[in-house]
Amino acid sequence: MAQPLISDISSVSSGAQADAGGTASVTMRNIPQSPVVLLIDDQPIVAESIRRLLLGEPDIQFHYCSDPQQAIPFAIKISPTVILQDLVMPDTDGLMLVKFFRNTSATKDIPVIVLSNRDEAMVKAESFSQGANDYLVKLPDPVELIARVRYHSTAYCNLLKRHEADLTLAYNKELERRVEARTAELKQALENLKQTQSKLIHNEKMSSLGQLVAGIAHEINNPINFIHGNVEHVDRYVTGLCEILEIYEQQSDSSSSALLDKYDEIDFEFVRADLPKVIQSLKIGTERIQNLVSGLKVFSRSDEAEIKLADIHQGINSTLMILKPKLKEIDVTCEYDELPQIECLPGSLNQVFMNVIANAIDAVENVENPAISIQTKELSPDLIQVTISDNGAGISKETQAKLFDAFFTTKSVGKGTGLGLSISHQIIVEKHRGNISVESEVGQGTAFTIEIPVCHHASVLGLGK
Repeated sequence: MAQPLISDISSVSSGAQADAGGTASVTMRNIPQSPVVLLIDDQPIVAESIRRLLLGEPDIQFHYCSDPQQAIPFAIKISPTVILQDLVMPDTDGLMLVKFFRNTSATKDIPVIVLSNRDEAMVKAESFSQGANDYLVKLPDPVELIARVRYHSTAYCNLLKRHEADLTLAYNKELERRVEARTAELKQALENLKQTQSKLIHNEKMSSLGQLVAGIAHEINNPINFIHGNVEHVDRYVTGLCEILEIYEQQSDSSSSALLDKYDEIDFEFVRADLPKVIQSLKIGTERIQNLVSGLKVFSRSDEAEIKLADIHQGINSTLMILKPKLKEIDVTCEYDELPQIECLPGSLNQVFMNVIANAIDAVENVENPAISIQTKELSPDLIQVTISDNGAGISKETQAKLFDAFFTTKSVGKGTGLGLSISHQIIVEKHRGNISVESEVGQGTAFTIEIPVCHHASVLGLGK
């Protein structure tokens, strides 16, 4: 049975979507499995002849458009794989129509075979220059027509497949890029959350430690003051009793055997000589405990969570006193410049001194003559400097770049959290608008330099709200 002649195209424009420029656009297209031919010719007899030439190829779909004005919308609707187009049509320039096909995004790659009664080389060349893919003199030989239709159709389908593959590849790459970017954002957010959580825990521990130290210092302070105060009385009483005994010895001629035996039993001469020494030792001991308690109170500064005027030297000295058990074998030298009191968070600064000095102690642990030097300097009326240096093994350039990163530590597992210097950096830079830096050479030791402004306003530190 013969295929019906397709000549009525009055409804083709309804299947196309026009873009802003008036041309049609297709966002997605299915790649045909077999050739789809669209013939554009004003003569129905030619269309019937072409249909009959293709009749022996059942896999080839044939469509016909007799109105050149509707050719582009119709092509967009059916998505042909090959367009057969007459060169000469009433009211339409065939070459101009080819040019329109090439300038329309939805049809620009569809192969166009020009059909013409003319066989001149110049006509063929002009057709190719306007965008035609092939040229046949009508009516063409069936074998040649079918061969060219299949060749151009296959080439066009392969082009669509490559284009689809490129789009898929580009989409997958963009998707991978977005996934990687989102993954990086999530990782950074998780890392920030971990850092914040760890810093909060560390700060809470330091706060609890400060409260504990302050509480112990307070509890020790009262009894030790009582003991120290009474030692003075005991010293005075013992001195008076010794003086009475001396007078008694000078004026008494008693030779009581019981008294002499008691003298020998308690070794009275030794007791009289040693007792003042015992009293003096008690004085020194209670004074040292008083100094320790005072240092603990200065270091904890539990009652100073706001900006206050503070003596930097007092904070450093209290920190050294807390660390004194670890400093026994280390030569510590302090060179203090005349510094003004600064507006700061005293407890937080003491925490910084504790972290940096503790790191210096660890750095000189295996040094033959361990030494730590602490220097203070007034750089200007508005800026002071504290330098804490050691003669340890030094730090490599690669490690120096990571020193202030959260969780980075060069210590073995269980000996360092990697938070001390990170929190110190936060306290100096963010809370005090200062600066902390490190200079070190392997084998030459390390120096941490801390610069702190003398004056701060509460709003700068984010406090007093």
